Amino acid sequence: KNSNLHAAKKAANDEFSTQLADIENELKHYKDHFKGKVIFCNCDDPEESNFWKYFQLNFEFLGLKKLISTHFDDEKPSYKLELVGDVDGDGKVTKKDIIKTPLKQNGDFRSPECIDILQEADIVVTNPPFSIIREYIAQLDKYNKKFIFIGPQNIITYKEVFPLIKDNKL
Repeated sequence: KNSNLHAAKKAANDEFSTQLADIENELKHYKDHFKGKVIFCNCDDPEESNFWKYFQLNFEFLGLKKLISTHFDDEKPSYKLELVGDVDGDGKVTKKDIIKTPLKQNGDFRSPECIDILQEADIVVTNPPFSIIREYIAQLDKYNKKFIFIGPQNIITYKEVFPLIKDNKL
């Protein structure tokens, strides 16, 4: 029943979509933490991501200050999407309020451009690339970022991760 996961692991394919229902079930526990915050989804295709969709649909309910997501492209410069509230002045936050800005780089979370965006963010919520999760978590720790992602439980056994749990950083 896990053949798609095993095949993706073999191919080092990190593109899995987290179901919107799973996101809603988990993030409902953090509602108060999001108020007035800048949320960064730095490893999701914002036009496909259910994390982006969740925060866009709940922008006002959660009282977000800003939502940012970067798109990754292997071969060319990419873009970011931002939502900062009711930009068009119609009294509600909708898709019309999303600002799309080209990036100079490819949207990789390790790029200087994405690190600049990371530094602006209060909380990172995303579906990270699990094949390089150690590097990803190390970056979040280096920049002292709060973060949420839904991932495999075996991550807690990684030698780079357990000290973060022990020090109450994860």
